[in-house]
Amino acid sequence: MLKLKVTGMTCAGCAKSVSRAVERVPAVERALVDLQSGEVTVEGNAEETAVRRAIEDAGFGAHTAT
Repeated sequence: MLKLKVTGMTCAGCAKSVSRAVERVPAVERALVDLQSGEVTVEGNAEETAVRRAIEDAGFGAHTAT
């Protein structure tokens, strides 16, 4: 499981965009986006760099959650 902090999400539509982008990454089984905390939890064996790139390509920032 991978957890990333996502920057730039301001609404439910943003969260949906992040979820769709992450779920298209190979080896992602499920993406759970929490708009309030600004985090996405990724289930599966996807590469962190691929997930980050997908989020950034969707117009948001991403870094490892602490």
